[in-house]
Amino acid sequence: MNVWRRLKTDKLAILCLSLLLLVITAGIFAPILAPHNPLVMNILQKYAGVSQTYPLGTDQLGRCILSRLLFGIRTTVFFALVTMCITITIGTLLGIISGFFRGKVDEIIMRFCDIMLSFPSEVMILAIVGVLGPGLLNVVIANILAKWAWYTRMIRSVVIQYIDKDYIRFAKVSGCSTGHIMRKHLLPGVSGEVAVFATLDTGWVVLNISALSFLGLGVQAPTPEWGMMLNEARNVMITHPAHMLAPGLAIVIVVAAFNFLGDSLHSAINPKHFQMKKKRSRLNVFTRSKKAIRY
Repeated sequence: MNVWRRLKTDKLAILCLSLLLLVITAGIFAPILAPHNPLVMNILQKYAGVSQTYPLGTDQLGRCILSRLLFGIRTTVFFALVTMCITITIGTLLGIISGFFRGKVDEIIMRFCDIMLSFPSEVMILAIVGVLGPGLLNVVIANILAKWAWYTRMIRSVVIQYIDKDYIRFAKVSGCSTGHIMRKHLLPGVSGEVAVFATLDTGWVVLNISALSFLGLGVQAPTPEWGMMLNEARNVMITHPAHMLAPGLAIVIVVAAFNFLGDSLHSAINPKHFQMKKKRSRLNVFTRSKKAIRY
């Protein structure tokens, strides 16, 4: 509740949260909101301009850009959320187990993490997709395999900070089971950090899905996806540059919203950081007021 109260005072956080909820809602109701079927081609209407029938025009195959943009939310944003949920679940589970038990269990998990983290994540994703072949499912698998080790190590470090707390020791002494301590004490303690990690990295997954689709390794035609739309618009970038504007802006806005929301969430969870941010905001207002009075 304290986190939500702090978050409500951050106008940027509320704006980003509202924007993301709007995007997700638009993706859920895309069949209702989309004016046309995103897969139906009409060569006679190719490169049609902005009109009441086609609010954002049509592409090289006469397909409605707005409809493809709305349905693209399902492949770009929704699959990014699914990828992040699976990744953060694996990382949280292994991180709590590693930080709680320590010893041989910790050593085995950490050595696997060291092996996975020795490869650059982007290179690993390209290698996995190259082996498995192009496709959205393979992109999701590649992102999960590339990031689970990073989350495991980060969450383990958070668990180690909590493991010596008095209430954890009391729970152990009082005879609580290991599962009960993990579920009722450790998981709520690390949930704030997990939320921050997930929010910040969801934008990274959106970029990865779009980039791989742009390169032809992700979503395959004719499925609507923002990176794929950029790839298709690249061929007519000189003659019809506006076709790259809609999917490009959509990617930039969604990724920026996730990043700003993650930063605000981190400030709301950390009271000291929140107070420093509040003081800086007041100082900026005071400085601007002094300049206004001077002029």
